[in-house]
Amino acid sequence: MDNDDHLRSFAGLPALEYFPGLADTPDPAAVAWRLSYGGLWSGGCPCSTCADDRRQRPEIADLSGGMDLDEFVAQYGDVATALIIADGDEDAPDIERIAAAVAKMPRLRALFVGDVIDRAAQISWVHQADVTPLPAAAPRLEHLQVRGSDGLEFPAVRHEHLRRLVFEGGGLPGPVARGVGASDLPALEHLELYLGTEWYGGSATIVDDLAGVLAGDRLPKLRYLGLRNAELADEVAAAVSHAPVVARLEELDLSLGALSDAGAEALLAGQPLTHLRRLSVEHHFLTDDMAAQLDEQLAGVDVDTSDPQLGVDGDSDERYISISE
Repeated sequence: MDNDDHLRSFAGLPALEYFPGLADTPDPAAVAWRLSYGGLWSGGCPCSTCADDRRQRPEIADLSGGMDLDEFVAQYGDVATALIIADGDEDAPDIERIAAAVAKMPRLRALFVGDVIDRAAQISWVHQADVTPLPAAAPRLEHLQVRGSDGLEFPAVRHEHLRRLVFEGGGLPGPVARGVGASDLPALEHLELYLGTEWYGGSATIVDDLAGVLAGDRLPKLRYLGLRNAELADEVAAAVSHAPVVARLEELDLSLGALSDAGAEALLAGQPLTHLRRLSVEHHFLTDDMAAQLDEQLAGVDVDTSDPQLGVDGDSDERYISISE
């Protein structure tokens, strides 16, 4: 995951930039609409997603997109199923305004907030706010994905239909992890948290802040747990090795972090993991012997040990996460 370009797809649908008043799609329910501020770039956004869009839609060449939520709701609010908000580079998105808009979108099932490209703001500098008004305004929402953690808040909520919750960033605040763990999410199947590093706001502690998630008491249907991009990946692995929630998982994702042999040994020494369908430690600092040991001891599991980093920079003592700035 990077933010070099705007999303090309979201929630299984192709992404399409919204231009107020332009009706150029035969089925507005079959795309993920992206709303962004126009006029920021001379000649249009320079990312490859938008460049391709301009080639395929010559009618937009001289148009400027706009964060015109009222116009969008008037035009597509009754049919849109997926929405991407490309905001957060200079200030936090106007969550209350977005919530007011999605409250008028009865078919909305997926919402992404923070689709900001690297040239506007690196991931760790994408601003956010308290995003809980969004699921509250969309009781049928199934997928909420938030990029950026500067200013991010997520106090505990209850939501009956949310199935997928993702927080991307260079560092997850501890109160957000606690809020997720204290939330009642009876339908949630997929939880993905980018824990990051303390240098970019990653203050979530394994023992205290992640305790609710690892217990899983309020997540009865959880099948995928991603504790990704963790500087403290060894400590995460040690906690996961005896976490009650793991017994009901089909997929455990510890990728993009700084996992070493010590963390892998803790995984293998803990509760059985042979029930898993997949275990990912992609982007790791394991020795070849330890990677082979994971494959051997979890022979029936799809174990992803790709993208080894040990010694890549000539310094075997330095470990780093995949996504920081």
